[in-house]
Amino acid sequence: MTAIQLRGHDLKDVHRQLYIGGEWVGASDGAEFDVFDPATEEVLTSVSSGTRDDALAAVAAAAKALPAWAARPPRERAEILRNCYTLMMERAESLARLVTLENGKALPDARGEVSYAAEFFRWFAEEGVRNLGEMYNSPAGTHRILVQRQPVGVSLLVTPWNFPAAMATRKMAPALAAGCSVVLKPASETPLTALAIAALMSEAGVPAGVVNVLPSRRSGEVANAMLHDPRVRKLSFTGSTEVGRTLLREAADTVIGCAMELGGNAPFLVLEDADVEAAVQGAMIAKMRNGGEACTAANRFYVHAAVVKEFSQALARGMAGMKLGHGLDDGVQLGPLVNASTRAKVAALVEEAKDRGAKVLTGGNAPQRPGYFYEATVLGDVVPGSRCLVEEIFGPVAPIVTFEDVEDAIVQANDSEFGLAGYLYTGDLAKGLRVAERLECGMIGLNRGLLSDPAAPFGGVKQSGLGREGAHDGLLEFLETKYIAANW
Repeated sequence: MTAIQLRGHDLKDVHRQLYIGGEWVGASDGAEFDVFDPATEEVLTSVSSGTRDDALAAVAAAAKALPAWAARPPRERAEILRNCYTLMMERAESLARLVTLENGKALPDARGEVSYAAEFFRWFAEEGVRNLGEMYNSPAGTHRILVQRQPVGVSLLVTPWNFPAAMATRKMAPALAAGCSVVLKPASETPLTALAIAALMSEAGVPAGVVNVLPSRRSGEVANAMLHDPRVRKLSFTGSTEVGRTLLREAADTVIGCAMELGGNAPFLVLEDADVEAAVQGAMIAKMRNGGEACTAANRFYVHAAVVKEFSQALARGMAGMKLGHGLDDGVQLGPLVNASTRAKVAALVEEAKDRGAKVLTGGNAPQRPGYFYEATVLGDVVPGSRCLVEEIFGPVAPIVTFEDVEDAIVQANDSEFGLAGYLYTGDLAKGLRVAERLECGMIGLNRGLLSDPAAPFGGVKQSGLGREGAHDGLLEFLETKYIAANW
């Protein structure tokens, strides 16, 4: 363990090694990689970089722990998960500061994430005792049909950097509730939060080997090793569609079940009869949560001509008023992007839109200062086909397109390979429901800018993914159905 100085605060006992079989161990070849503060571009600390051998050792530890954990009564597993929730809430401030330090998000955002992350432990503590089966007569009357749902087994969990706490708990909590053991591979930009949560879970009573955490800069190598180990029976991945396609191909070699939460390109529709003030408030949440670095972030704004001027000006005022800076500083609402390449992509998308005629209503620049900062930006008169409408921005940029016919807006909203989240504001609930049903998205915010809830099924359609997380669906992802034909 080590200590990190946080702008006047010491964060002690930060783990920086692999967590395998209940032990903190260095990489088998001694390799480490640096973790940076994206607000300063300075190195925070170095973390062990797991090897192929380390990956297989983690799988072996998970496989060894699996039978006993799966056999424990659901109530016992639930109580341990509830302990995890309690400890996480007790240490919420320290965890939030750690998230801000390695991810860059503003501290209020980080606090919200930690609270949201902890809720997955509480939700699945309650849901884990509801692994219900079925029993009924066969139609021919020849036998009884008994249906059980059993733990799928050792599960590989791969999480992204944008929500280092919530993406870890959203996968680990249902897996453990179902009776599975796991190997968590966190993003190399943000491994410290995952390691901190693993330590917390051990303290809460999770047995050695049930949770293993493998930071590594050799992501492809270690993932390949685990996906080709026959003891691994589930892959749950959150990240880009591009990487998801690669993992799906590798999982096919051993026919591993996959849950994939992939990229998004969320449309945000503001109809003629919308409450513009409420729509702007919702847009600020849907766009600027986590500084726009969220797969559910509003990416394309389609606003009716009758209200586009009012909406655009109000959104620009709101975005311009956000204080930019280090996420731990007082009053900061917008931190840096996670790294230089992400900032470069965001800047390139804005420049391409401007070249095609878009007007910058606010922002549009990367400040000349240390850190990977980009100003909160609103673009008006964006031309359909601009890259910022086609690609996932993953930054604080809101491109606005004007429409006059709602049918045209629906067509444009659905013109994407992605289908994760969508947002819709209207004063007519019946119309809103009709439009929502036609939007090709797995989740819709109707007169609401925030979707995420541990009690709701989270996931997308088309190339935004497979399966669902949260709700009862999240538990089912880690269970397999067994049918027993019986006579008595």
